[in-house]
Order: sequence, then C-alpha cells, then structure tokens
Amino acid sequence: MQTPATVGQRTAIAAVLALVLSMIAPATPAAAAGHARITGTGSSWSANALNQWVADVRKQNLQVDFTATGSATGRKDFAAVANDFAISDIGFRGTDPTTGQRDDAQGRPFAYLPIVAGGTAFVYQVRVGGQLVRNIRLSGLTLAKIFLGQITNWNDAQITADNNGRKLPSLPIIVVVHSEGSGSTAQFTSYLAKQYPDLWRTYSGLSEFTEYFPPKPVSGDRKPVVSVNGSDSVINTVTAGSSNGAIGYDEYSYALGAGYPVVELENQAGYFTKPTDFNVAVALRAADINMDSSDPLKYLLQKLDRVYVNPDKRTYAMSSYSYMILPVGNDAKMNSEKRQTLVDFMKYSICTGQASMGVAGYSPLPINLVKAGFDQLKKLKDIDPAVTFSAQPVDTCNNPTFKAGDPNGNHLADIAPNPPDCAKRGNGPCTGNGSPTGNTGTGTGTGTGNTGGTGTGTGTGTGTAANPSASGSAPAGAVIDPDTGEVISGGTGGGAGGGDVNAVGVPNDLAAFKTGKHMKVLGPAAALLLLFVVFGPTVFGRWLRRRREES
Repeated sequence: MQTPATVGQRTAIAAVLALVLSMIAPATPAAAAGHARITGTGSSWSANALNQWVADVRKQNLQVDFTATGSATGRKDFAAVANDFAISDIGFRGTDPTTGQRDDAQGRPFAYLPIVAGGTAFVYQVRVGGQLVRNIRLSGLTLAKIFLGQITNWNDAQITADNNGRKLPSLPIIVVVHSEGSGSTAQFTSYLAKQYPDLWRTYSGLSEFTEYFPPKPVSGDRKPVVSVNGSDSVINTVTAGSSNGAIGYDEYSYALGAGYPVVELENQAGYFTKPTDFNVAVALRAADINMDSSDPLKYLLQKLDRVYVNPDKRTYAMSSYSYMILPVGNDAKMNSEKRQTLVDFMKYSICTGQASMGVAGYSPLPINLVKAGFDQLKKLKDIDPAVTFSAQPVDTCNNPTFKAGDPNGNHLADIAPNPPDCAKRGNGPCTGNGSPTGNTGTGTGTGTGNTGGTGTGTGTGTGTAANPSASGSAPAGAVIDPDTGEVISGGTGGGAGGGDVNAVGVPNDLAAFKTGKHMKVLGPAAALLLLFVVFGPTVFGRWLRRRREES
C-alpha cells in the first residue's frame, strides 16, 4: 500500500522531471503573430547569397520570397511600391542614361544596406581535345577587346601573350551578356568606362556605365554578342554542350556552382588572380564608401575607381558590393509584421549569414559595413515602435573579416595569401603548383596540367567554411586540381589555425550540428543523469529502508 508520503514523493519527482524535460525539449516555433511574408526583387548577381539566407531563416519561421529579376527591375518595383525590398548592385541614378527612363524611388523613403561583397567573374568554356582548359588568364585590355568585338578567336596573339606564349587552338569566341538591366553589366561596364574609355565609347557610344550591354556595336562590322536574360541563363548558355568557345560574366558563385573555370584577371601589380573571398576583401580595401549619413540618397554607396587600380598583388580588380534598398517610410506596402520580418531577416544575413559567403563564392562584409547596416535597420524601429530590434554584438557574428581586439581591421584581407610567382606576367601560367586561390583552401599537390606534364608546388591558403583560419599543406592523400592547385577531396589533417584546410561545409550546418539532433539526444540524457544524481540517493535510501521494515 502506498503511503501519502510515498505518493507525495513520486508526485514531486514527476513534477521536477516534467519541469526539466520542458526546459530541454525543442522550443516550440514562434507564433506567426509579429511576422508576415515579405517579397523582394532585383539583382541576380546577389541571388545565390539571398537564396542561402532565405533558406536559413526559414528555420526561424520567417517567410521571405526573392525573385532575381535584375537590379534595374528591382529598383523599378521598389519605386512602384510593388515589393517590400529591392536588391541592387548600384544605387538609383535619377535618370537611366541608356533608356532615358526615370530611375529614382519616386517619393518612397529608402535606405541603402550593404549585404555582401563579391567579384564579377568571367566564366568560359574552352575545350582542347575534349578537356576543359582551366587556367586561362587575360589582361583587362584583352578582356575589353573580346567583349567589344576586337578579338574574336581564342588563338589571338594578345591572348597568347597574356598566357606567356601558350597558344590556344583556333576557336571562335562566343560572347554572352545579360539582356536585362543587370548589376553584373553595370559592374563590368563601369570597369570598361574607367579603364578603357576610348574602346568603350567607340563600341557603345557611352561615356559612362550602363546596366544594358549593347547587343551590337554602334558602328563597324564586329560580331554581335549573345544576349540572354538573367544569371542562370548566362551560365547555362556558356556551359551548354554546343558552346565551346563561349565566355560570359556573372558573380563568381555561378561558376563555382557549375564547376566551370573563370578567367584569371590581371591586376595593377601584374598578377593574374581569381575572385576569391580573399582577393575581393583585399581589393575592396581601396573602395571609397560614402560615409556621410546626412545624405541618405548616397550614404554607403560605393565608388570603385581605386579598386580597379589597387596596387596590392592579391587584388581581384572587378570587386564590388551589393545592396538592399530598405523601405524606411510609412507606405501602403509595409506594416509592423513585415518590418519585423525584414529586420530579423537582415539582422541574420549581415551578421551570422556572412560566415558562409566565402564558400558560396562571395566575400563577407567588413565590420564597418555590418555596423552601418545595423544602423540602417534601426530606422525601421524608429518609424514603427512596434518593431523589436537590437543590434547584435558584431563579435558574435562569426564573420571571417572580424578579429577580436582589432575592431578596425579586416582579418580576411590581412591573411589573404600572396599569389604564386607563376601568376605574374612573364611567368607561368600556373598548372599543378598548388597556387593559393582561397575559398576551399589550398596546399601541396602534384597534378597533370592540361598542356601536359606534371608539377608540384606548395601553397598556403585559408579555409573559409565556418570561419576556420587553417594554414598549411594539403593533407596526405588529397586529390589536387592540376590547374588550380585546389584540394578537391581526400586526405586527412590540417594546418595551424584551428581549422581543416579542406573545410567546405556550410557554417549553418555546423551550427545546426551543435544545437540540432545530436544535442537533442545529449541534452535530455545529461538532464536525466543530473536528475538521478540529485534525487536518486534519497529515493533509493527510502526504498531500502522500506524493504528492511517489510522483512
């Protein structure tokens, strides 16, 4: 028979157990109240970054829809109050010099918010004997002449000179460009207008950049280009089976996703580099960012003239930032729930979300722009007291550009590896030399280049997955890409700095491991063990005394 004391003891223990289990059980998703679905349109240059963040915040029950329509359309939609936010690689221009159309917010209050950095890359398909050539390098002048119709074959003498005498076979060049109003086009033509103004003006009739690449020259008999709509169409056209000889432009992430090479672009120091997260971070140290917060129409916008001629040999010359255009007024499209979703979405994206950008083919924001971004987000709370917002301490962002104790530096740029000697004009091209190209880490490797022969070299790189700074040689047994020197797979070990040189995982997945299913098993087990330690001796002692009394 159970005594009242026994019943009371068991009831107390059950209550404690229920309390502990309620504390360790997975949190119930937040109610939909306080958030509402938001929609955005704009840049396809940034789309892969946006889509990663959209997928990440879905775990927080935030509903964000983004459609990559091109920067120009994103801004038009914003002005027409047809979206909740826009993504654009440039700011409003007042009047589009190409179309003559109005290009402003048409009275809708806004703020620019930098979201990510990256490099406009030149993906190509050149096959020799059925094998994809992966280490073509071009000067800015050669690249300009290709896209402006003055170089039409891959065996051109200027291309041969850029590649230190290595001549490619006769193969017509197929130039692929964006047909929509594109930020990628804006970044490329801005470079052309600044670096090669005469060539650009002769071809386009323009003295400044445009978002609409001219499909054919204004005069002469040069071959027209192939125009397609959107980043996906560009990469699909260049990589199609019938496109041997094609070259197009887009953010580096698209080439990485397709597994296709990009041009190694010559910088001011005479080195041919790729748009890795490291090289972009170095290049953008020279960017002129408008820090005058009293001018909201230009605050935080970029001027890239000095980036194109950055003398650091690690620079990728065509590097830039992309922006969200935030609605910071009381317009008919927005309400408190949408503003809350926008705040929480971007608070994640410009902080924790930056950790995965290097692996995705972008480069994370530096600390000053993250802080400025938080200030811009605060404007949503300023106009709507119902919105909850507090800036996250930047040292908790897990951003590779941040380093504790150095709030003004850019750690990613500081540790960016130097290009190998074979990447310098007059040397190379690099084949199988373990050149430190970043993003996935590099090291020592032996491989067969696509022009024959083998090469072995040592390079030092830094893995960017989950922000590991891992310097060192590639592990034993690793498979090395013969043309880039990058570690593809295999092997074990790593280098000094607390990370695996092969690391390519997504930080969010690693974070999920720490707080996900493994912790859901270990957490309850640890709690039950603690419960046993606290209450076990008392319960067992009383049970033992009861047994003795009964006997």
